[in-house]
Amino acid sequence: MEKVKRNKSDRVLYIRDLNISFNTAYGTVHAIRGIRLDLFRGETIAIVGESGSGKSVTVKTIMGILDSNGVIDSGQIIYRYKDDNGEEQEVDLVKMPQKDIRYKFCGKHIAMVFQDPMTSLDPTMQIGKQIMEPMREHYNISVAEAKKRALDLLKEVGIDNPDKRFKQYPHELSGGMRQRVVIAIALACDPDILICDEPTTALDVTIQAKILELIKDIQDKKGISVIYITHDLGVVAKVADYVAVMYAGRIVEKGKINEVFYDPRHPYTWGLLSSMPDTDTNSRRLFAIPGSPPNLMERVEGDAFAARNPYALNIDYREEPPMYDVGGQHRVASWLCDPRAPKVEVPEDLKVRIEKMKKEAEIYE
Repeated sequence: MEKVKRNKSDRVLYIRDLNISFNTAYGTVHAIRGIRLDLFRGETIAIVGESGSGKSVTVKTIMGILDSNGVIDSGQIIYRYKDDNGEEQEVDLVKMPQKDIRYKFCGKHIAMVFQDPMTSLDPTMQIGKQIMEPMREHYNISVAEAKKRALDLLKEVGIDNPDKRFKQYPHELSGGMRQRVVIAIALACDPDILICDEPTTALDVTIQAKILELIKDIQDKKGISVIYITHDLGVVAKVADYVAVMYAGRIVEKGKINEVFYDPRHPYTWGLLSSMPDTDTNSRRLFAIPGSPPNLMERVEGDAFAARNPYALNIDYREEPPMYDVGGQHRVASWLCDPRAPKVEVPEDLKVRIEKMKKEAEIYE
């Protein structure tokens, strides 16, 4: 399934030991705790996890749109790009003011597609003008050239009769068409990185599939890197080369899609995979991970997942596990991966589900 070979010279973005907190009226929330992640040219990464795990905070920091009460305590976000002269440049986004990130990089180099297109579109402006706006801002081109490019983009994202749609307002389009327009705006300046934050959640299943296929086709044509933020593992299976599983502000498992989906090692990943809806199951119950995530205003002692982990060891309550190398590009933050730990097998029901996923994948290859 993996298309991209991970060569360090092709890294577009890499995050090292990122820690972010939020100052609230009730105390300080330690939302991101030591994230390390690499994104390579042409690669699709999916960041998955429950709501509140830190997925969106991570990408908002990359975009320079972190909430005003957010504080980057430490770490690096290194972005590599070509400047207007074609020269390779490298910048640490953590050290830049947020407004400078938005002015210099957002739209032109890094673009984002949000969950609800109506939060991205101006209801008082024709969609054609909204597509033209970033091109006029970053490239200083004529209105005529910007319009031609905008019409081409509308065709590229699969919108029929672009001349008519160009003059329409967001409320005159369906949800699926509005999301296509948002994608067209994101692609207007040929960014290196496209971030998709739950881009299909608000759409029905048939439109979801079309939007995912559209993003994949555009990625193949332009060679851009894509980051998906989602809680939907079904989406991940369709689009990702590499997946990072987040829990309580930390990445607890990461690797190639086949490594994480077919050989999951962290009990939290077992729970996520087990909770995917399955129409063929014999059980009438939908699996749910018991308990709740920890309160990140309080100091996390040991493994943040310990209280919800039926396989927790004594050490899980005392020390945070390191990131273990379990082969290939597969890394897992769980004491169960320590050579001294007792052997714990993947739950039997999940084994059956994994075998089924493998067979389904073979059909589509």
